[in-house]
Amino acid sequence: MEYDAIVIGSGISGGWACKELTEKGLKVLCLERGRPVEHVKDYPTAMNPPWKDPYRGMDTEATLGDYPIQSKNYAFNEETKHFFTKDTDHPYTQKRPFYWIRGYQTGGKSLIWGRQCWRWSERDFEENARDGHGTDWPIRYSDIEPWYSYVEKYAGISGLASGIPQVPDSPHFLPHIPLNCVEEHFKTEIEKKFPARRLTPGRPAHLTDDTHKERGRCQFRNLCPRGCPYGGYFTSVTSTIPDALKTGNLTLRNHSIATELLLDETTGKATGVRALDAETGEMHEFRSRIVFVCAGTLNTTWLLLNSSSSRFPDGFGNDSGVIGKYLMDHHFQVGATGEFDGFEDRYYYGRNPSLFLIPRYRNIGDDVQPNYLRGFGMFGSGWRQGWGEIAAMKEVELGFGAAYKDAVSKAENGKWVIQMFPFGECLPYESNRVSLDADHKDKWGLPTLAMDCGFGENEREMTKQMLSDSVELLEAAGAKNVATYQGDTAIGFGIHEMGTARMGKNPKTSALNAHNQLWAAPNVFITDGSCMASSAFQNPSLTYMALTARACDYAVKELNRQNI
Repeated sequence: MEYDAIVIGSGISGGWACKELTEKGLKVLCLERGRPVEHVKDYPTAMNPPWKDPYRGMDTEATLGDYPIQSKNYAFNEETKHFFTKDTDHPYTQKRPFYWIRGYQTGGKSLIWGRQCWRWSERDFEENARDGHGTDWPIRYSDIEPWYSYVEKYAGISGLASGIPQVPDSPHFLPHIPLNCVEEHFKTEIEKKFPARRLTPGRPAHLTDDTHKERGRCQFRNLCPRGCPYGGYFTSVTSTIPDALKTGNLTLRNHSIATELLLDETTGKATGVRALDAETGEMHEFRSRIVFVCAGTLNTTWLLLNSSSSRFPDGFGNDSGVIGKYLMDHHFQVGATGEFDGFEDRYYYGRNPSLFLIPRYRNIGDDVQPNYLRGFGMFGSGWRQGWGEIAAMKEVELGFGAAYKDAVSKAENGKWVIQMFPFGECLPYESNRVSLDADHKDKWGLPTLAMDCGFGENEREMTKQMLSDSVELLEAAGAKNVATYQGDTAIGFGIHEMGTARMGKNPKTSALNAHNQLWAAPNVFITDGSCMASSAFQNPSLTYMALTARACDYAVKELNRQNI
């Protein structure tokens, strides 16, 4: 069958590609390797009260055996596992520790993402050129700024205009989720002592007013990874895919594993996609004028490497040899927690689905760090200990029985607490790479991926500062009993894989041009995380959305001009 465009993947980037291309009049086929998911209908645990969770948020031994990697994710439990990929069904090789968090279904990881939407700054697009690590971005903030506005208005981003240049404001912010009293205190104290460290409320893709009539407001349940029946946060399933289907121009084909990009070696263009039906084992070929590859960084890399030919012996479009290299992810899993006296008469409403942020302040202006390049952002949140935490303490003191129950029933709320969650930038290293592993096949007989990636000395030195700054900030604000933590981590665990088919100015050192086109095959566009030339410290999904909308606009104009 023939289409104007084929979109591979239906997650954050793929959903946007489907919406933009269909609304511009193209007939589009979306190939999604996972199962179908419909809004509300396929959220089986969304409305379960906590006391109906059979395992009270814990994981069974059987689940841990099937999901050894996915179960490490903060959002994974028995009530959300249906949105995560079973590791035993989708193996990969870890040459160095790598935690690959995945969700194969309509909507992809947009059903389990963290929903933080921060713009990159002008500096973020200049860093590679500034310090010589990685290839220079072919675009600057001015190129993407209007597209940030475009996608923010549609997705619905709550936030507060703060005037902090490291995270530019949007003209389309919905009402922000306010800081609670201890967070306000924290903000006042640290900004008084450290003027360059400014704190702003989070910017999540959550609806806080009735601007988006087709979706409901966030109810502040903070059960987002179960699926939101209100449509309170942005996903492909609530927004872009339904809008694409409304046009009548989208064909969504689930259980379709794209295995190869088809090439016309005479024209140098892709002619379509070969896809395996994951249920029947049948192979199908679909033809199109353009292809948008939005399968997620590592699946996109797999597809390109698996699409070898006499023209592209090292993978589709891989004339530069960079495809599969320069993999990046954010590093974290360190921080600190502190308790605050006072505010005994204060509390808050609901469960905040967001985090506050102190944007990057290291290696900016007069702050020059001798041991590492780039920087990190200090995310965090404050809350008041509830009866459950008090109950745990009373259990130690009183044991079980009537005295324990009486003490808990009369317990007042405990201390106010703030926890810091710094997120650091990762440099693009050529040695961080993924490759096809033909010796290890999946259940469909397809080669798998081998991950040979890790953080370098720059990230290790930055981590030390992330830890010490967490303590410094808490103590400066008057926190007591400050305790640090350093958890188990590996590259991939940040779920922000980027860089394996990077954009650039030179076809000899990059895979994509300034419009996300493959240099070697101009009717193929790649707009997921694989296109990124650097990682900055911010959550990247908003940038993927903006790049996708921008590339779609360009692609349709070029099609109409008969240039591709």
